[in-house]
Amino acid sequence: MTLFEKIIARQIPANIEYEDSNYIVIHDINPQAPVHLLVIPKKPIPTLNDLTDADRELVGGMFRVASQVMRNKGYTDYRAVFNCGPGAQQTVFHLHLHILAGRTFQWPPG
Repeated sequence: MTLFEKIIARQIPANIEYEDSNYIVIHDINPQAPVHLLVIPKKPIPTLNDLTDADRELVGGMFRVASQVMRNKGYTDYRAVFNCGPGAQQTVFHLHLHILAGRTFQWPPG
């Protein structure tokens, strides 16, 4: 069971910003910006490489939830990032979308 599955199951605590039947949005425990949230589908999918055609709506919904949460927090400028695999610094192998805001970001990001 991944860290995020344990959070979803309330086996470990998290600072929850939003939740519905398909997603949970939590504050990152190691924030890289003043606002650093994680949009996590409740369906466990290890990485972007593990998505199937059946997951299209689920992934699209992650962006819908991200925009709703950020709008509610008063942000229209933010960064949305997926890390895929250990070489891209993915540390929890349960798909999640990082949403960062509250500072100016550089480009390129890496």
